[in-house]
Amino acid sequence: MITLLLFGSFFLFLALGIPVAFALGLSAVTVLITTDGLQVLDVVPSVMFPSMSSGTLLAIPFFVLAGIVMQYTGISQRLVDLAFLVFGRFSHGLAAVTIISAFFFSAISGSGPATVAAIGAILIPALIRNGYQKKHAVSLVAASGSMGIVVPPSIAFIIFAVVASEFGSISITRLFIAGIVPGVIMAVAFFIAALFVPRVRELAGLSVKSGKGLLAAGNEPGTTTGTEAAVTSNSTAGSSTASSTTTGNGATKTRLLKADRAGTSVSTSGPATSAGAPADGTPAEGSFGEFLAALVKAIPGLLIPVIILGGIYGGIFTPTEAGAVASVFALLVGLFVYRELKLPDLPKVFLESGVSTAVIMFIVGVASLFSYVITVEGIADTVSAAVLGVTDNKFVILAVITIILLIVGAFVDAISAFYLFIPILVPILLEVGVDMTTIGVFMTVNLAIGLFTPPVGLNLYVGAGIGKVRLEEVVRGIMPFLICAIIALLLITYIPAISNWLPDLLGVG
Repeated sequence: MITLLLFGSFFLFLALGIPVAFALGLSAVTVLITTDGLQVLDVVPSVMFPSMSSGTLLAIPFFVLAGIVMQYTGISQRLVDLAFLVFGRFSHGLAAVTIISAFFFSAISGSGPATVAAIGAILIPALIRNGYQKKHAVSLVAASGSMGIVVPPSIAFIIFAVVASEFGSISITRLFIAGIVPGVIMAVAFFIAALFVPRVRELAGLSVKSGKGLLAAGNEPGTTTGTEAAVTSNSTAGSSTASSTTTGNGATKTRLLKADRAGTSVSTSGPATSAGAPADGTPAEGSFGEFLAALVKAIPGLLIPVIILGGIYGGIFTPTEAGAVASVFALLVGLFVYRELKLPDLPKVFLESGVSTAVIMFIVGVASLFSYVITVEGIADTVSAAVLGVTDNKFVILAVITIILLIVGAFVDAISAFYLFIPILVPILLEVGVDMTTIGVFMTVNLAIGLFTPPVGLNLYVGAGIGKVRLEEVVRGIMPFLICAIIALLLITYIPAISNWLPDLLGVG
């Protein structure tokens, strides 16, 4: 009865349109009042405050600050430029650029929606210009952004380590390292899905350009079809990521652009001379010099995950200290290296990171209250006994839990879901012999998929806003990426070595 009241009221509040965080708190309070009366409400602050003041969670505001600083410093643009120079010349190269850029920015931000916001403004218009339909361009970016909570540093892993600590020992460092290989598998899955996504040029019976024509805004003179013209026209609105330059042979090509502080587009290449090299002395297009220049510009951004993971693994600092170091390093890069972050911007940066952190910590507080009710009312023990009474087959239990988490992830964010289900599911999984590292990774990947699963997948909303496309249309384009992600999830779930191999190799306990 208590279980039905708790979860029934929670989903009822969600159906009424109440935000997840408030639905969690209200359903927990409803059960407390029903079972013990109004006098029990004094337990609410005594549960919420300690959960939010945990020293381990101090890493969260630092990683949030680091991620927001990255968005102001142009690091995402430089990562995209570098990835484009390496992979842009190949067939489906722009899809690879999108996934690789998302992977590396995930290793900086630790957040799925932040990753989508950072790379989406650059790559969604470029994907559309390359012939991808809007729904598939947005879907690819939204799906790739889900790696933000799997690739370390991951806020979700920090939350898992805190909530699951009462059931077994698991370090944040081990979870961080364990997320690398599954993150790579997810990236490969998204690229395979992109291979099966048709592009407008292919649908029109034309070949898709490769090389530096990957970002073509139009066809060779006289070959533009009505379909392609419509795509090009639709993709130009609000775009600051591509521009046309005419080469000596008359072919129209597109170069990545960099948005200046006023919001106008500035080309990354200067005017071409008759010899084909830029007149301002910058390296020729496609040359090793251009690649080297892009690499040098991207190095500060690439160093951040190296500093974070290298420092943690090397025992130089804890995950919390790593977040602080990453934040300071990002500020120094933005202010003194790239110089795109100005001193007047700092109050806005700190305010934005403060608000984002407050939202996360409020969710942590109310979700911990929900978790407290689950524990004290014996709901976790009841569910565990019921499940194990039906079957103790590990593979069946993993399949059932995967289905549950995929459904829940489509409605609830990862932080809330961890507080809801860790007290219930972790004891069951430990009982059937699943190790804590595998549990943490497979639950996180499940909930990462929820970030781009309708109807409440947050990445879909962020991507649809950037791509200026209706959510319903994006949902129709997400299926190839969702199917490949689920296949990757099954591999991660049923092959524990995928999660444990790298931390075991490095001796991270």
